[in-house]
Amino acid sequence: MNRTKTVIVTGASSGLGLAIAQAFLARNYNVVANARSLQRLQNMADGLGNPRNLLLVPGDISLPETAANLFTLSEKHFGQVDILVNNAGIFIAKPVTDYTPQDVVSMTDTNLKGFFYPAQAAARHMSQRGSGHIITITASIAMQPNRKIPALLPVLIKGGLNQAIRGLALELAPHNIMVNGVAPGVIATPMHESDEQSLEFLKGLAPTERIGHPQDIVDAVLYLADSTFVTGTVLTVDGGASAGVW
Repeated sequence: MNRTKTVIVTGASSGLGLAIAQAFLARNYNVVANARSLQRLQNMADGLGNPRNLLLVPGDISLPETAANLFTLSEKHFGQVDILVNNAGIFIAKPVTDYTPQDVVSMTDTNLKGFFYPAQAAARHMSQRGSGHIITITASIAMQPNRKIPALLPVLIKGGLNQAIRGLALELAPHNIMVNGVAPGVIATPMHESDEQSLEFLKGLAPTERIGHPQDIVDAVLYLADSTFVTGTVLTVDGGASAGVW
């Protein structure tokens, strides 16, 4: 009899994280959802009908104890963790001269530490079992910077994650752990709610001249979660924005 698989999703209370969590629930996975706010997680669960295979674990993902707690509680409630989706992230775009020390701290905490500590905990857990998937949401602008959107901090940190995915994939390959990433372009989430003029500008950032949908990212995550021979890859889902200049 097939065992029910378990996935941890960080930043799961809204946006892409919520869409990813919903997709795995629809597949009858056990889903361990993390976000900083318990109230937002509870709102999420209420909206989904409080499924029994959904476990809410609030906590600051930049802290190592939060990552450790995610795996401890996942094992306690569901047993083995099969997939980690590092989705938690923030995006601060502004000219380099306008970044504040708090911007640096915020992006380093959420985007860098929020990747490292869960990935480290996943490596420990999955190496013991000889299988697993670590999937990280990065950003296509880190692969192809764009003068129209000055965003040095996301390029710096998410670009580093794109390389870290390759390095970690090599390190964990002997343990049959697949390590991959998805690099979204502009996706229609609350992060990009704006007026019509701004939306037209955002559409123009890709040669397809449209904004992506959360399902586009979900499809990429599910593909990587099913893969058995794909590792060290960052899959761009950005309407061609990182392909070059047009």
